[in-house]
Amino acid sequence: MTVIETTPAAARTTDACAAPPARHPRPDGADQYTISEVAAWTGLSAHTLRWYERIGLMPHVDRSATGQRRFTNRDLDWLTLVGKLRLTGMSVAAMVRYAELVRAGDHTFHERRELLEATRRDVLARISELHGTLAVLDYKIDIYTGARPAPERAAR
Repeated sequence: MTVIETTPAAARTTDACAAPPARHPRPDGADQYTISEVAAWTGLSAHTLRWYERIGLMPHVDRSATGQRRFTNRDLDWLTLVGKLRLTGMSVAAMVRYAELVRAGDHTFHERRELLEATRRDVLARISELHGTLAVLDYKIDIYTGARPAPERAAR
């Protein structure tokens, strides 16, 4: 069972990723994936997937009768969200906290929103820094392509 599966249905429908999930390799109902298939689909290593499960970021993955992990499309959706959160720079501890809040149910919406809003502020600050960095790079590239005379050469 995934984090999403352990929450009430109302929480699942209102806590979905804003962006539509990536196309699943298999349709619903035929969505049983091995750890190697999930690793190939997500780009994460099998070791990372097992670690995510161990730390509570990806808890309760279903198992086959022989104990082999069986991931579902919901698990893939969750891993897509986790991947986006990682790209924001959110710490693993904060992601685990978010997962705990999702599992806790609807009464945690406010705390989840606060966590995501704080992450959003951090992302916007990084974007602002990157815009400044990009401006410097563009300036230097223009110099090297002859669009502007280099200040150190123009003074001579």
